[in-house]
Amino acid sequence: MRKNSMLAEGWWDYTTIDEQIMRDAAQLTAEDILQLSRPGFQVIFHDTLESFYLAEALQYIEAWQQATASSPAGICGPIGPTEQLPLVAQLVNSLNISLKNCHFWGMDEWYENGTEVPATHPLSFVKANNDMLFNHIKPELRMPDENIHYPLASSLAEYTKSFDEFRCVTMQGGQGDAKHWAFNDPLQRSGKYADNPPTVEEYRSLSARIVDLHPITLMQNARTSGGGYVVGVPQQATTVGPVETWKAERVSIWQAGNHDNAFGMRLTPFMISKSIVDTAVPMSLLADHPNVEFHYYRPAIKSVTTEMH
Repeated sequence: MRKNSMLAEGWWDYTTIDEQIMRDAAQLTAEDILQLSRPGFQVIFHDTLESFYLAEALQYIEAWQQATASSPAGICGPIGPTEQLPLVAQLVNSLNISLKNCHFWGMDEWYENGTEVPATHPLSFVKANNDMLFNHIKPELRMPDENIHYPLASSLAEYTKSFDEFRCVTMQGGQGDAKHWAFNDPLQRSGKYADNPPTVEEYRSLSARIVDLHPITLMQNARTSGGGYVVGVPQQATTVGPVETWKAERVSIWQAGNHDNAFGMRLTPFMISKSIVDTAVPMSLLADHPNVEFHYYRPAIKSVTTEMH
């Protein structure tokens, strides 16, 4: 039986893993993090926010430029970070890139009252992508609406199928405080998972689905998107799963320091680099994906030291 969480009773999370793993990760310097690169896993630093977000935006362009009528292609993108999205629209318009054969997958959406939230909801990820990206692209260059895919509660099977029908060149994401990508959170500590979290095989078998959100995730999204008003954050969401993630040719994680903290930005690359896979730290499963990148804004890495505020 594994130890209890220090953070959320009734849930699995990173505080339930071997403490030595956490101690080793906490001691890493920025240069140590850079040295965690290995075949299949690359750590990349960006010295300015301008270069960070431009590099993230360019991955959209690089994916869409590979699309043809006979081989449609695209990118799966997050809300968090979001600063790259207006840059993507600017690049598409400036370079006059037709998106006719291109695809976009949204990673997730909030879910409440038995369905995904409408695009009018202030926290809607569909709304955010439209407001920051798609509505700014010249009408003659925009991709068809049917080429934009979200994990909607009514069409999860179709969403999963689309990853077989079209190339997902890159799946981007951030990293949450719960060490998730998209909303692949640690699971509740109940039923068959009361004493131990799911096995890697069980977690890897999860596809796009409706999920209960970890309390850590609710707190994070309230902090980053809602001024701390946690009761305004839906407690469920729809999300892309590991099944779809492993169909992406590349997984690209972007960390500018706005979501996870200095410790979290060390723990997951350490576990991925050393192939320490534990479903209480969902991001660690990416150790088994053949092509993963972690991008960091270098000044955000800081150190795991005591600072009184």
